[in-house]
Amino acid sequence: MDAFSLEPPRDLQERWLAVLARFTLDHIAGLEQAPAAGPIGAEAAAIADEVSRPIGEEPLPGGINAVVGVLERAVEASLNAAGPGYLAYIPGGGIYAAALADFVADGLNRYTGMSAPAPALFRLEQDVLAWLCQGFGYGKKARGLFTPGGSLANLAAVITARHEHFGEDGNFERAVVYTSTQAHHSIAKAVRLAGIPFSNVRAVAVDDAFRMRTDALEQAIADDRKRGLRPFLVIAAAGTTNTGAVDPLEAVADVTARESLWLHVDGAYGGAFVLCEEGRQRLQGIARADSIAFDPHKGLFLPYGTGCLLVADGHKLRRAHQVDAEYLQDLTGGDVSWSPAELGPELSRDFRGLRVWLPLMLHGAGAFRAALLEKLELAEQFVRGLDGLVADRAPIVIVARPQLSTVAFRVTRRSGEALTDYNRRNVAFLAAINARQQVHLSSTLLPVEDGMAHTSRVCVLSFRTHARHIDRCLEDVARAARASNG
Repeated sequence: MDAFSLEPPRDLQERWLAVLARFTLDHIAGLEQAPAAGPIGAEAAAIADEVSRPIGEEPLPGGINAVVGVLERAVEASLNAAGPGYLAYIPGGGIYAAALADFVADGLNRYTGMSAPAPALFRLEQDVLAWLCQGFGYGKKARGLFTPGGSLANLAAVITARHEHFGEDGNFERAVVYTSTQAHHSIAKAVRLAGIPFSNVRAVAVDDAFRMRTDALEQAIADDRKRGLRPFLVIAAAGTTNTGAVDPLEAVADVTARESLWLHVDGAYGGAFVLCEEGRQRLQGIARADSIAFDPHKGLFLPYGTGCLLVADGHKLRRAHQVDAEYLQDLTGGDVSWSPAELGPELSRDFRGLRVWLPLMLHGAGAFRAALLEKLELAEQFVRGLDGLVADRAPIVIVARPQLSTVAFRVTRRSGEALTDYNRRNVAFLAAINARQQVHLSSTLLPVEDGMAHTSRVCVLSFRTHARHIDRCLEDVARAARASNG
């Protein structure tokens, strides 16, 4: 092959594919026994220096085998987010069928940002979005948009709500947004990027289960109206990142209906649970939202980079985002197409809908519903295990029981213990859990009477996590708890 050719012959294409497929499949096959996390500190930085290669004018010496050698070493220095013991942050897993979809989509490389260039491929994506709208309880007016993640979905929702309340020329300086003290930081970022002052975001108090208090919400709205401000948007959570808390969606919807405010539900983590019957019951009221963000790369177990926004009235989403251009005249005109470019901020985009469509075609929706139900059950299994440890006098306090699939807990505070010492012990407790590398947990800070306490959390959301992995986690929690009592 000519060293400067970008069109390798078929036999070389197949060889590259075979080598990379073997590398990937070997990695997947080894996940059950692999450490839950590789080095992520100074040791990982050293590995990064080791694998770094200059970009040369010639191919890397050693070709595809050398490339795989670099990748094998590089992947060691990472959290094993694809593994069954990964219970940190919000896991996803990344199913194999979605990887195949990305390979096909990238190879075909068709433009699907608008419907006209590839109407049949566009239709496949729309079929999935229509199915999701129905699954979330929306009617025929609803429309959806696949985004690179929940942050962009939240941004598009804020912009749509702003446009509906203020139009093109409104004064955003008086616009006020309400969310809870437990909201994801992407909410404040989305509000700022939408041109609304950061100081106009109200952090509404939560109850003992970390859910938004509707009485506090109503009071905040009333106070702002008295000050001459313009409340327009409430953002509720269908599963917070900290504890998995679900705000009282029905009650919040009652408030927004009375006050004529837009209700957006940030369900990036928990929204997908509505697709199984048990989850639907826990998310009662979500269909009353004007818009919903959720991440298929979380609740549908897809690779990172797959978010979604659903809007009850698609015309409102379109009005906020559509801008015409002369050079696109050959691709526009006629009926409303509901193209992604007309519903969101992107014009050029990958065919990300295929990574949702293909797994649904190969596995069927029932497999996803069953996996989601299993995750709810595994969280209950974990908290029952914690209850057993507490009954056996392990020094553990359960801070947040599972409303979805997240549990927050920490060691018991000693009488008179300073918060700094208490936090230091909880840091050591988490490190001891993770040290055996069977599981990997993460932490957060949650309020106590004298500040913020370091708190461990388990989030079960990988399709590869099963009962045996929860048992292993409980074993390591018990060991760490005993050590913390020494």
